[in-house]
Amino acid sequence: MGQLGRTLGEGLLLNGITVTPILRSTLVNTALNPECVVVATGEDDLKAALAKIPQNWKEHSVVLLQNELLPPQWRENGVTRPTIFVVWFERKPHKPITVLLPSRVYGPRQDVIISAMDRLGIACERARDEREIFTELLIKNSYIWATNIASLEVGKMTTGQLYEEHLPLVETLVKESVALQSRIMGESFDEQDIFSRVIQALLADTSHNAGGRSAKRRLERFLAQADQFDVPVPKAQAIAKHNQIVARA
Repeated sequence: MGQLGRTLGEGLLLNGITVTPILRSTLVNTALNPECVVVATGEDDLKAALAKIPQNWKEHSVVLLQNELLPPQWRENGVTRPTIFVVWFERKPHKPITVLLPSRVYGPRQDVIISAMDRLGIACERARDEREIFTELLIKNSYIWATNIASLEVGKMTTGQLYEEHLPLVETLVKESVALQSRIMGESFDEQDIFSRVIQALLADTSHNAGGRSAKRRLERFLAQADQFDVPVPKAQAIAKHNQIVARA
């Protein structure tokens, strides 16, 4: 199990809930009626994981927490009412949990998630409605894409250094990210408000690494969606060209 799956599993167990890990090799017992199904895969594995979930589990019990998560990813795979968990903490092997901002959750299983986080002492808030959780998704995605893509341009550094030395670059990438996600969601969002929230995340832990091993793959997916939805992202494309990266879904 990955670090986020382990963390949620621990919180659920502390609340007396039976937790059954379902790995790639696990045969799914469709006779079970789980209270919630936490999908804690990486971004590239999400589609296959959703395809494996029995249809009768998809209507109310699925919890999604991936970065880069957007509505088409669950709607196209038969998930009608997911619980969206926007995670603002990080857990690395052999290291304590690092919380950047309070996480946010909304959906049918929100109370189960909040209770599990309370058990672990991790700040987690209930979103008021779908619009608020979609806004939170957009903020987190913008933060992830902007920091990772920027790192390909400026090299390895912390989010504090990124703020101090390359804030205009971050702002440009946030604008491109907001434009893309607004097109995908079919809604408009306050660009400046999103950018101010991204800054808040940058400064929440100034020693946090910006980017990492997954940065190139994130840019590939970002460009693939920009191509699919015909949204111009010139700065991201320039960084991709410099790094010899092409769009790949």
